This record gives sequence, C-alpha cells and structure tokens, in this order.
Amino acid sequence: MAIRSFEDMGYFCVDNLPAGLIGRMVEVTAAMPGSEIDRLVLVIDVRGGVFFDELLSALGELEQRGFKYRILFLEANDESLVRRYKETRRSHPLARSGDVLEGIGAERRALSALKGKADLIIDTSALTGPELRERIGEFFRLGAREENLKLTLLSFGYKFGVPLDSDIVFDVRFLPNPYWVEDLRDFDGTDPKVREYVMRLPETAEFLERFKGLLDFVLPYYLIEGKSYLTIALGCTGGKHRSVVMAEELGKHLGERGYRPSVKHRDF
Repeated sequence: MAIRSFEDMGYFCVDNLPAGLIGRMVEVTAAMPGSEIDRLVLVIDVRGGVFFDELLSALGELEQRGFKYRILFLEANDESLVRRYKETRRSHPLARSGDVLEGIGAERRALSALKGKADLIIDTSALTGPELRERIGEFFRLGAREENLKLTLLSFGYKFGVPLDSDIVFDVRFLPNPYWVEDLRDFDGTDPKVREYVMRLPETAEFLERFKGLLDFVLPYYLIEGKSYLTIALGCTGGKHRSVVMAEELGKHLGERGYRPSVKHRDF
C-alpha cells in the first residue's frame, strides 16, 4: 500500500532491492540522459537476507557521494503483524521454526539501527489505507517545501497506550482532571466549558509558558538538523480532556509562530 502511494505521486519505485545495489541503482538513474526519474523510492527489508547487512554501509556511500535520501520506517505492533501474516497466509522470512512472533522479534532487532536513522516513523497498527496514504503524502508529495517542519500535535490517553510514532511525549496528568467534575465528564477538551476549567488553573498557565518556550527554542534547531516531520504527543488518563486542551492551545501558539501544525485527537 505504501509503494502504491508513492507510485500514484509520480515516484519511480523498486521493491526488494538488495542493499548492495542501492548505489548502482541511484548512479544509473542519475546518469540516464533525459531521464524523467528524479524521485526514486527503494523498498528495502529483511527479505534481502544476507544482503540486508550491507544497508548501512550503502547509505553511508550515498552520503559521501552527495546523494540526498530520506528514510521512511513503517512499523506495527505484534498483534497487528501476526494478524496480517495470518490473513495473507505468508511465512515470515526470519521465522525459521515457523513461529511468526519469533520472526517479528528477529526482524525488530535487525531493523533497530535503521529505525534510529529514520526521518519519519509511521506506526500502521491502527491506520486505514487512506490514513496511511495521507501521512505519506504529507511528507513526500512532489513539490512540497522540504525546508518546512511538518508538526503534528497529538492528544492521547495513557490507558490506551503511548503513540509509537511520537517523537516527543509529555504527560499532563499532573493537571486537575475535569473527569471528576460531574458537569464536565461527558464533554471533551474542545468544549468551551472544559477548556475554561483547565485554562483557569495557575499550574496550566505556568506549564504552557514553560513548554511554549521550550518548543520555541528547540524547533529551529530541528530544522537546522534537517528534521522534516515531528510528532508531539500530549497524554492524560483517557485522552479526552486535559491533553486535548493542551494540544489545541499549543497548536494555536505554533500557528502564531509561523508553523502549520496539525492537531489530532486519538482517543475520543
């Protein structure tokens, strides 16, 4: 599904290319006279067997030769992966004994170094096809201004788990919980009454002031380092009240600073 998304955006895509051929593929593509292939997507994974071990060195050679690249790392939780293998009835390439979970564990270990170098990590566990296409399009669509930092502010509930694709996670459970106010319990953080309850607290004002200052300081340096996509996750217990208010408020602040943040609420 990911590779079809790239193809629909006009990229030339090659699936399951041995890592040792990356440099040669890029070189040949760049040298083709009159070639319209100016954006290339290579799908590399553990299906490459022993050739996969050459991946990091191949990427290092690209850097030395001045070729620019970005890494999209797709992952999912064990439950989702096991279900997908059962649905497709395919065996895991690293599951020597036929145990899918064993193969998934080995794959995670093999990919750990690559994940650390990724420009964008997408957890596909709960994503629909259109949602995955949207995430890929936001980051890789042709003509997008690459110097811009694409920011996502994501509210979530800790009782449903921390978002795996978040870069910065902040816990706002120290703020008084509107859930325990009977008149507010059934509303969410986008409701004016809930927002007023959370925002009137002195600890809320101080937290926002400090966190805004931190973001104002670090975001320009993320841009300098070439970071293109950043997800800031704010969590409370259920992901319905405090984290929602904080995500909305920080979204307004970052918008005033010239960014174009996307504010999303995962758990309501």
